[in-house]
Amino acid sequence: MTTQRRVLAAALGASTVLAGLAAATPASADQDGPARSVLVLAENGTQDGAVRAAITRAGGTVTSVDSAIGLYSVTTTKTRFTADVRDSAAVDTAAADRVVGFSRKPAKASTSDIERLRAERAQGRGKKAPAPNVNTNGEPLAPLQWDMRMIHTAEAHRIATGRGVRVGVIDTGVDASHPDIRPNFDFALSRNFTRDMPDIDGACSTDPDGSCDDPATVDEGGHGTHVASTIASPVNGQGIAGVAPEASIVNLRAGQDSGYFFLEPTVKALTYAGNNGIDVVNMSYYIDPWAFNCANNPADSAEEQAQQRLTIEATNRALRYARGKGVTLIAAAGNSATDLDNPTVDDSSPDYPEGAAKTRQIDNSCLDLPTEGDHVLTVTSVGPTTRKAYYSSYGLTSVDVAAPGGDIRDYYGTPQYRKPGNVILAAMPKAVGIAEGDIDPVTGEPTNDFVIKQGDGYYTYLQGTSMAAPHATGVAALIVDRWGHRDPRQGGKALTPNQTEKILMRTATDHACPNPATMVYPGVSAAYTATCTGTTEFNSFYGDGIVDALKAVTKKH
Repeated sequence: MTTQRRVLAAALGASTVLAGLAAATPASADQDGPARSVLVLAENGTQDGAVRAAITRAGGTVTSVDSAIGLYSVTTTKTRFTADVRDSAAVDTAAADRVVGFSRKPAKASTSDIERLRAERAQGRGKKAPAPNVNTNGEPLAPLQWDMRMIHTAEAHRIATGRGVRVGVIDTGVDASHPDIRPNFDFALSRNFTRDMPDIDGACSTDPDGSCDDPATVDEGGHGTHVASTIASPVNGQGIAGVAPEASIVNLRAGQDSGYFFLEPTVKALTYAGNNGIDVVNMSYYIDPWAFNCANNPADSAEEQAQQRLTIEATNRALRYARGKGVTLIAAAGNSATDLDNPTVDDSSPDYPEGAAKTRQIDNSCLDLPTEGDHVLTVTSVGPTTRKAYYSSYGLTSVDVAAPGGDIRDYYGTPQYRKPGNVILAAMPKAVGIAEGDIDPVTGEPTNDFVIKQGDGYYTYLQGTSMAAPHATGVAALIVDRWGHRDPRQGGKALTPNQTEKILMRTATDHACPNPATMVYPGVSAAYTATCTGTTEFNSFYGDGIVDALKAVTKKH
């Protein structure tokens, strides 16, 4: 099963396919307008020359190509470009690629759905590897990591630590200067597939180098650093230990500073992962501007339908390509408390441009991407009592496993209710903490209980399925380390995605539905009420169960 709730960017088709050239079709009469960016997806099997010819005839100029999936980035001034280029037999579909809206909001996985806690405050195959020389419990902030104790990482680290495994973090970036990130950061492989956009990210002049092109070593949103830290913070006496403390962190930035994730950067990150020996990728986002992508929803215009069809096809092509190259795909289930098997209303799309969102009726033919994309392993979130987190989306045919992601509203009726310790502690970029008012710029001290300074680093408490997915990703890295084989081409370990997924799911700890099966969450609206379906062995809240690092490295089947 495969699912995640944020739309992935477009990229499609094979670049070296052997299909005949399409017959030339004269472009219709057209007028010039403002220059704009368009994404064009090639028909499967079409030669590059045929696609370029079709784009030129329609009045466009190719600026870049993701040849792995046949996705072309095009600029044009022709008002009828998308309609005309779609008429070519060489083209599958095309749609406008505009970043719209001004919204200085936090990373997507930290919107009101996920309740970024700032808002809450306002209210060798088969052969046992040698025992690593690590002491997870010796990290200064280990006592605060209930999440790691829940999935037994300390015990697992006696057997596997993720050494030789490359983990791609497709997110807002990763702060390579953080002392609990830097030792495991892969400077050579990390890439930034985005460009800052002043209309949504703020003026580029505020960046250190004054340009809109950030290096692949920064995270000005903070979300990606938190995710990467959960996966692979090293055992170095600095702060915390990640699930796989010796895995390599590869920053595959696809999210804007403002938290938007658009189609083109997300698919480029996926195909890059496939081409560069990445073993596992973490996708804690959904692809903008559609929370759910519907191919033929009558509530949408023809252009909106085309945009969503492009997102679906390009994303699935990129996912299939990456998995075919050996990448295990893991994504967050989403934070809207939605039954992904029975979505009924989408009132947040399109979120780009700002103010364009409308309420539309949807059904199960509409997809939350990459969560519900091809071959994606989907993760729900649990709190410290192991109940499904109130915000976590779920679904019997959509969910694979559960993992700790935090629940600020766990322990209702006790002094622990709405305390920082209910959620996930991981690394935070200092610059982000200062910008958000969580760190005093003069003294360098935290301004609230949700941020901790330890040694030379800062750490923050966050909750969300965005925090759950990296726990599963880290366990997948341990699996590749423990059960994988040496890969002389990459110099590390390798294990097929199919094997990795099977071990991850089969070793998860079964968790029954609550009794009664309908879960009512005190303190929040009835919109969060959710009904669990299925058996103890597999159900809509937990899938195959809560991931278990120790079982994953001791029981192959």
